[in-house]
Amino acid sequence: MPQFRPVPVTDALAHELLTEYFSYRAETFPTPSGYVTTFPTAEQFEPPRGVFVLVEESGSALGCGGIRQRDAGQFEVKHLWVRPAGRGAGLGRQLLTELERRARQWHATELVLDTNESLAAAGGLYRSSGFESVEPYNDNPNATTWYRKELR
Repeated sequence: MPQFRPVPVTDALAHELLTEYFSYRAETFPTPSGYVTTFPTAEQFEPPRGVFVLVEESGSALGCGGIRQRDAGQFEVKHLWVRPAGRGAGLGRQLLTELERRARQWHATELVLDTNESLAAAGGLYRSSGFESVEPYNDNPNATTWYRKELR
């Protein structure tokens, strides 16, 4: 059974997972201009304006992700990553559900996120979790698709 443990985004294990995530994206990014890596800052993910969570099972960290507040009621999902060893077991969906639960605790009325269409599995996860495509809400050079989910 996975455990979701909030940690500072500067935590060594969080940094390790984010480095893996950014390296994977840089290696697999589909455009010649390349992937732009931006490590998150600690204050973006400090409660109650945000949280960064590790997914752990049997003492191993298998993934991470966070939410951060953009505007009153709006939180953004960021850096959702599951290591290859944890894929196929529904951990990404469980992590997304956990992040949504935490956003609701802070009275969020919507979640937003951006992704790249090359991440087909991620896009499928977001759509099957109730996210709908929207116009771009930011200028992320890595993103090709933006999503929004109303929280009722």
